[in-house]
Amino acid sequence: MKIVFLDALALGGDIDLSSFTELGEVEIYGSSTNDEIKERTIDCDVVITNKLKLNETTLSNAENLKLICVTATGFDNIDIDYARSRGIGVCNVVGYSTNNVAQITVGFVLQLINRSKEYQRSVSSGFYSECGVANVLTPTYREINGLKWGVVGFGNIGRSVARVAEALGCKVFVNKREEISEYNCVDIDTICGECDIITLHTPLNDGTRGLINAERISKMRDGVILVNVARGAVTDERAVADAVKSGKIGGFACDVYSTEPFDRNHPFYEIMDKDNVILTPHMAWGSIDARVRLLNEVKENIKAYFDNKIRNRIDLK
Repeated sequence: MKIVFLDALALGGDIDLSSFTELGEVEIYGSSTNDEIKERTIDCDVVITNKLKLNETTLSNAENLKLICVTATGFDNIDIDYARSRGIGVCNVVGYSTNNVAQITVGFVLQLINRSKEYQRSVSSGFYSECGVANVLTPTYREINGLKWGVVGFGNIGRSVARVAEALGCKVFVNKREEISEYNCVDIDTICGECDIITLHTPLNDGTRGLINAERISKMRDGVILVNVARGAVTDERAVADAVKSGKIGGFACDVYSTEPFDRNHPFYEIMDKDNVILTPHMAWGSIDARVRLLNEVKENIKAYFDNKIRNRIDLK
């Protein structure tokens, strides 16, 4: 069996991939262009990728390919219909980063509501040492207890975030496709209109693309805190940046972008240095603990496939 990692650097440079040699011959590439994908998949049995687009164009030479393993939960970069037409199995990994992303989400919210950047700078700049006052209490910040927290998307991550939000004393609103009994389940416009904090955890599909747009932002409470740890294109990024600049959005944190990495022409480049903005490089999923779990799951997916067992098969849904 020949296994090819096409974009191993997306998993971090500190992760050990040597255990995959237990399964067969392994080739590891840090990244791959579309032309390199065509060349590197000619004689492989298994392709492992995190972010690359695999479709008819890039896999046209992969005549021996039997299995695509996505080192992620989301699989919008894989042409599933094409894989089915070729009889190629596709596996993802679910649940490996739930605790991670929930942890980062809540951390973002607390940093924004506590105005942590500004208070830290008041000390690191020397202002606190020189001001002659024991307590610096500007800018104003709020207690989180009693605020309304909207959770958009209620899979494993959204559910974990909701539990923490509830423990912090927030009134939790949930937006999901099917109603649930344990939380107040409402439509997206109700969340936008009523919540002080909105966190996004939904997958990207035709129904969620541009879900948070200029119209919905206009309905939000002034000073709302918005956090996106879902997919960049779930929001209209230009509308979000404009709302941050106008003050409509009082705090914004994001770990995902429609283009990764984003360049100087991206709307968020204009707001990246603001005190009420936290932008991170798509890292919320990636503690060392989560990445080790992820790769162990990928190995189990490969073993199951070649043992004629069904495990995390996206192509069969």
